[in-house]
Amino acid sequence: MQTPPLALAIIEDQAPIREALNEYLCAQPEFHCVLVARSMEDFLNRLPGVATPPALVLSDIGLPGRSGIEGLPVLLERLPAAQVLMLSVFTDAERVFEAICAGAAGYLVKSTPLPQLKQHLLEVAAGGSPMSPGVARFVLQAFRAQPPVRVAAAPENRLSPREQEVVQGVEEGLGYKVIAARLGISPDTVNNHVRAIYRKLQVNSKSELLARSLKQRGPGGGMA
Repeated sequence: MQTPPLALAIIEDQAPIREALNEYLCAQPEFHCVLVARSMEDFLNRLPGVATPPALVLSDIGLPGRSGIEGLPVLLERLPAAQVLMLSVFTDAERVFEAICAGAAGYLVKSTPLPQLKQHLLEVAAGGSPMSPGVARFVLQAFRAQPPVRVAAAPENRLSPREQEVVQGVEEGLGYKVIAARLGISPDTVNNHVRAIYRKLQVNSKSELLARSLKQRGPGGGMA
């Protein structure tokens, strides 16, 4: 049975970039473009008229009016099941930190080639958290500068060594299938570990887990 295309929305203020994204991504059989907007306000105003709510949103950060980061909590309030991939010319630690804490599933630079951008969107839909190499280097440095996430509470709320390995994989932006292959376990077992991690850390999503990890380190943590 063929998988139905993913409902995709694009938010980009620069017309040439918006048209290039629209022309390429909306021609891909994996996607069904339901909304292409020039600003966060434009997106939110037109969203009620969309027949199929977007499951994936590709959003610029440097938008006129409300920025992509400022608008992200409002977007996720309207579309709690959507996965948002941020696209930006910025790679500094502060913006990466803010975007992930606001709920972004991934963070890419605008120089990412369109075929790679397509693959990254599919990774997001599969549970991954893709980041451009320069961005990923910052995040990994921040994570590696500190021990794995632990809960300093009751013993039953502490993460097991295997759960810590799963968290590390999530922090590195890996999808559950890749984490399963790395650890030599099944994807279903990874899902079980993730549910246990969410319960112990009192979070409800991958974005909340990443935000919790980043907040423990601070926006400049681990940078040389």
